[in-house]
Amino acid sequence: MAAGCNKTPVIVRQESPAPKSAIDASPALQSPIGRALERITKKSFGIKISPESSPVSPERFSGYHTGVDFETFPEEQNIDVPIFAVCGGKLLLKKYATGYGGGAVESCKIEGRDVTIIYGHLKLASIAANIGDGILAGQQIAVLGKGYSSETDGERKHLHLGIHKGISVILLGYVQNKSQLDDWLDASKYLK
Repeated sequence: MAAGCNKTPVIVRQESPAPKSAIDASPALQSPIGRALERITKKSFGIKISPESSPVSPERFSGYHTGVDFETFPEEQNIDVPIFAVCGGKLLLKKYATGYGGGAVESCKIEGRDVTIIYGHLKLASIAANIGDGILAGQQIAVLGKGYSSETDGERKHLHLGIHKGISVILLGYVQNKSQLDDWLDASKYLK
């Protein structure tokens, strides 16, 4: 039978977009931390940072910020602050990374698109999942690392959340050219 005469495959193909539209109808991510939107006060997505212009002092980095930083509240400085998976997927990486201290990377989909989620400044020992394990949206994956320690690579206690398009694990917290931000998504646009 000629490909154009077989009605069944055409019907299957026509039904395929339905799951995508269902995904598009609910693009929101789970919050990675309680009161998430209130915490975006210093380094938002795409802000150009230099040691001279940074809202954080001291500043070691320069470039366009690829993620969103969620600050801690004063009363959280000496307690464990839980971090939750923003979407369901698999744990791809958990390791110490320069610029982040403890870090985790999860694969998932946003609006039907493959992405990797970078969680930075975590207490590495608190990540219970193993590489390859499935993670549910909203599942606790770690706690924040202690500020100004190796757990945060000497940074303040906060969460850096980056969303990179595609399946490659890219741990860049900053890019040097604004056009390179096209490879990243602004997490704050997807939070409830």
